Amino acid sequence: MTSKERMMRALCREKPDRLPVTIHQWQQYHLDTYMNGMDPLSAFKAAGMDASIQYFEAMGQFWVPNAENYIVQTRQWKEEIKVVNSDPRNKILHHTITTPKGQLTYKTGGNLTTTWITEYLIKKHDDIDLIEKYMPVARLDKKKIAAEYDAVGDAGILRGFVWGDQAGCWQHACCLMDAQNLILETIDNPDWVHRLMRILLDKKLRFIEESLAGAKFDLIETGGGAGSDTLISPDLHREFCLPYAREIHRALHEHGFISTYHTCGGMMNILNLIIENETDASETLAPVGVGGNITEPEKLREVYSQKVAMIGGMDQFNVLTFGTKEQIEAEVQRLFEGFGKDGGYILSASDHFFETPVENLIAFAEAAKQCLY
Repeated sequence: MTSKERMMRALCREKPDRLPVTIHQWQQYHLDTYMNGMDPLSAFKAAGMDASIQYFEAMGQFWVPNAENYIVQTRQWKEEIKVVNSDPRNKILHHTITTPKGQLTYKTGGNLTTTWITEYLIKKHDDIDLIEKYMPVARLDKKKIAAEYDAVGDAGILRGFVWGDQAGCWQHACCLMDAQNLILETIDNPDWVHRLMRILLDKKLRFIEESLAGAKFDLIETGGGAGSDTLISPDLHREFCLPYAREIHRALHEHGFISTYHTCGGMMNILNLIIENETDASETLAPVGVGGNITEPEKLREVYSQKVAMIGGMDQFNVLTFGTKEQIEAEVQRLFEGFGKDGGYILSASDHFFETPVENLIAFAEAAKQCLY
């Protein structure tokens, strides 16, 4: 069975020949520092894993390294970037967006591993009027996607995003406005928050129709960590995440896509809500050691059984980076028995890592290859 067949069978909640094993988005810092600068597909092959290649072009995420190179502008949405500090170890950028009806500003910082927001774009309620009228939606080059898909071939799957700083509407909004303030707005001004969600949803649905329809992706990521139950309550998730995620998933399904709903944080208190949003798969199954709340994988599997496929589970810091070969092997076996013994599971690092030794990644892959169906 090829890696693509193995992973696609798991995504369809079936049993492949063995446990598929991968990581979530190979980071350029790790490729440059530990993998001799090779590209992600070559790195997957070198480590002996099933490839999960993330396509980033024009997706709109502020957090992608050198994201300023992918900014989409129009005559009515002009973004000027002031480089306060160009040092890649402490990059500081100030962004000014000019529209026919006013200006918006935001600021970002970054280093060799990630990017963060230091000033949010939405500062007052009326700012979302400018977002609604003028914020452009990126368009993908389907020929480039097809070429990437063919390059991956049977070595694994090609993943895409729904457009935006984060793929989910609530999660995207938390990149435009401080999450704590947005939570307070759900109490004080819930109608305004729903209007913001709808504005973002309409743009995401437009992106699906214009850019994803007909594109050669194996899996589309939705959601985001800001919807996790370690940040917002299940009640807030039900009101401000669930209905919008469901519309996105239905739109993706209309075009034949498989979706994975991303919650890089707590999820044990929202499992039924994730089922209700009609996603095909759920990630990242994060354990306590990386900010999640999964302690007993069996309990999650019981809820998801034959309803939602699962991706993730491996503690990328305490086990994959700092663990011994024996500890990695034992954890792989525990996760296989807990999440994956009935199929429908792709073992993956729960999220990004930066200093993981190559030999640990190889041990991770080899241990998964011993988990047979």
